[in-house]
Amino acid sequence: MTIDPATTVDLLVAGAELLATCDDERTELRGGWVAISDGAVVGVGGRGTEPAATRTIRAEGCLVTPGLVNTHHHIYQNLTRALPPATRGTLFEWLTTLYPIWAHLDEEAAYLSAWVGFAELALGGCTTTMDHLYVHPRGGGDLITAEITAAREFGFRFHATRGSMSRSQKDGGLPPDSVVQTDDEILADSERLVAQHHERSPLAMVQVALAPCSPFSVTPELMRSTAELAERLDVRLHTHLAEDVDEDVYCRDVYGCRPIELFEEVGWGSDRSWVAHCVHPNAAEIERLARWGTGVAHCPSSNMILGVGLAPVTEYRAAGVPVGLGCDGSSSVDSASLWMEARTAMLQGRLRTGPSSMQARDALELATLGGAACLGRTGEIGVLAPGAAGDVAVWALDGVRFAGALADPIEAWLRCGPVSARDTIIAGRPVVTNGLLVDARIDEMLGRHRAVAARWQGS
Repeated sequence: MTIDPATTVDLLVAGAELLATCDDERTELRGGWVAISDGAVVGVGGRGTEPAATRTIRAEGCLVTPGLVNTHHHIYQNLTRALPPATRGTLFEWLTTLYPIWAHLDEEAAYLSAWVGFAELALGGCTTTMDHLYVHPRGGGDLITAEITAAREFGFRFHATRGSMSRSQKDGGLPPDSVVQTDDEILADSERLVAQHHERSPLAMVQVALAPCSPFSVTPELMRSTAELAERLDVRLHTHLAEDVDEDVYCRDVYGCRPIELFEEVGWGSDRSWVAHCVHPNAAEIERLARWGTGVAHCPSSNMILGVGLAPVTEYRAAGVPVGLGCDGSSSVDSASLWMEARTAMLQGRLRTGPSSMQARDALELATLGGAACLGRTGEIGVLAPGAAGDVAVWALDGVRFAGALADPIEAWLRCGPVSARDTIIAGRPVVTNGLLVDARIDEMLGRHRAVAARWQGS
C-alpha cells in the first residue's frame, strides 16, 4: 500500500526479514514494513516504499506478525502456580483443592494478578487477551473493575468476561458456598459491568462478555437467562464446554444429555458464543458448532497437564468452526505464553492427524485470525492491514537457537524457540522493547504480587 509521501506516520516498523500480515490473501513481504497512526494500521508495504515516521523500529533479521490473541485465561490463578496437591489431580480434584484458596480473592489480588498477567502475556507477543474471572467471594469487591483498571493502566487490549458460579457443593456442584452467588446477583452485576465498561467503538480497548463457568457450577436457568441478557445487551458469551470425560458423565447423570446438547438447549448455540477446550465432541456436534458459528478456544498445554485429551482441531477447522488459542489458567498451565500455545497446537495437531495437518502457518492463524474470530473482532485484531488495530509483535530470529534456519522465517519462529517477543506494540504504543517491559513498575508489582501469593498460600 502506498502512503502519501507528505504524510508522517506515528510509528513505523520496517526492514523485517519477513512481514506476515495474516490478511485475507495471507500476504508475506520480505523487507516489509507496517505503519501505524492514532493506534491503527495505516499501511503495509515492501522494501523501498516506507513512509516518513515520527518513530521507527528497525526489524532486520526479525519476523513481524500481528499481535497474538489469547481467547481463554484465568489470570488470577497466577497467585497459586505449581501448588501441591493440585499439581497431581484430575480436573475435578484440581478444582476442589483450589476453590477454598481462591475464596481469598479481593480487589487488590485481582488488580495485581491482572497487571502481572498482562506483563507476562506482552513479553510473549500477546496484545489482546480475555479473562474468565468466575470466582466472586462475598466481600471481595468489584473484581472485574479492578482487572479493567489494570488493563487501562498497562495499555492492554482486554476482553473482561463476567464469570459466575451459582451451584455450590450443597446443590450438587463443585465450588464451596463461599464463592457462589444467586442468579439475580450475577445477572444484575453483569448488566452493570456492561453499562460501565463495554466499549462499542471500532478498535475498542475494553469489552465485556458474560461467562457462566461450566455445566457443573451453574444452573441451566442461569445459562438461559445469561444468553437472553447477552442478546439484549449485544455482548458475547463464553463458558467451558466438553473439557473432560467427567463432564460427560456429570451431564448425563444430572441432565440426561451430553454437554453440547445442554449447551444448545439453554440457548447458547450461536455465533455470539465461544467456548473453552471442547475436547470431547462427536462428529455430529462438530457440525453443529460449525453451523452455529460458535468458536472454540483451544488450550493445548492445559489439556495435556490436566490429562483431558487432545482436541479435534483439524476437524474443527475443516468443518469451519472458528478456533483460537488460550493459555488457560495460570494454575493449570503455570505459564502464559501464546507462543508456547501456538507451538504446542502445532505439535498436537501433527500428533493427532499427521504431520501435513498442522504447519507453523496454521498455528500462527490460530493465534491471530482464529482468536479474532472467537472474540467477534475479525478484521480489527489479529491482522496487519489498513484500519486494523496497531498491535504488532516483532520476533528476533538470531543467535544460537536460529543458527541454520534460513529458509522459512515462520517455520523457524515456531520450531527453533522457545522465544519471546523482542518488541510488542499495542495500539501503536510499545509495551515491550528489546525484550524488556517499558513500564518501570514491574519490580514493585512483582513484590506486591508475591506478598499476596504468600498470604494465600500460608508462606
